[in-house]
Amino acid sequence: MSTYRAAQVDTANGPFRIVEREVPRPGPRHVRIAVEACGICHSDAVFVTGGMPGTRFPLVPGHEVAGRIEELGEGAEAGNWSVGDRVTVGWFGGSCGHCTPCRQGDYIVCDNLKIPGYSYDGGFAEALIAPIDALARIPDALQASDAAPMACAGVTTYNGLRRSSARPGDVVAVLGLGGLGHLGVRYAVAMGFETVAIARGTEKAEFAKQLGAHHYIDSTGPTPVADSLLSLGGARAVLATAGSSEAIAATVDGMTHRGELVVIGASPDPLGVSPLQLIMRGRTVRGHPSGSARDVQDTMAFSVLHGIRPMVETVPLTEAEDAYRKMLSGAARFRMVLTTS
Repeated sequence: MSTYRAAQVDTANGPFRIVEREVPRPGPRHVRIAVEACGICHSDAVFVTGGMPGTRFPLVPGHEVAGRIEELGEGAEAGNWSVGDRVTVGWFGGSCGHCTPCRQGDYIVCDNLKIPGYSYDGGFAEALIAPIDALARIPDALQASDAAPMACAGVTTYNGLRRSSARPGDVVAVLGLGGLGHLGVRYAVAMGFETVAIARGTEKAEFAKQLGAHHYIDSTGPTPVADSLLSLGGARAVLATAGSSEAIAATVDGMTHRGELVVIGASPDPLGVSPLQLIMRGRTVRGHPSGSARDVQDTMAFSVLHGIRPMVETVPLTEAEDAYRKMLSGAARFRMVLTTS
């Protein structure tokens, strides 16, 4: 094809419109991907609204991309990639390779991290150019619509748990049962943790049980969340997926000694935690970013092994505006995914 379609935002907070663009050629150590599916993440709103400094318009968002390689740039074969390979590109859209974190092998916190839909055009399109260090190979058992959210929502929750201080048998709480949290509960159970789901309302208890949670805490109930966690022996780790600083802070006193709060739910509000809450029990608070392409591959492999899939609603690319607004409203169950066919 000589042209491809993309869902583009022309100005900050503007509507999506479908545009035709000329098909680009990949540069050195880059590939062109025929996009089959792209998840809509709440983080996309940071770019669509122009909230991230340096955001340029017109903008094509999307950092949960799944598709097939359709053209290799010069040197791309060095990564053992071939035309037709099924790949994802996530929040980790490439690294510089020369900053201190990169030289230490910690690529996801690269000082010059590339993010699809910000550093270059994202996956709300039929084609995408990406560097080869951003590519993760999709297992045969995963459909594109399942693999796409694994590149951000999946790897963020999976990595947050496996890099925590919790060990099999420990009590681990997952705060929130949305696009991140529903995967967090599944991963926590599969890793052997005594899993506690925390959300608002008694009506979500049955859903938490369906996901495999051993316990459910209604954060709107009469008993404080921290007290409920302590009644279970205290949480060794809390994976905070909800974007509410107040709700996140409410879990801290429910952690056991040396407990760890792993924050992945983004909020601009300060986190109301006092030094004494941390010092006296030796607790820690850690922000956790997504994960490298290698981490995404690990996430997908673990998901296949344990039969874990994201709960998605697929819609055609041409309905990007409606799908994005549904995500913002909180009505998505649980990940909106754009498809190109």
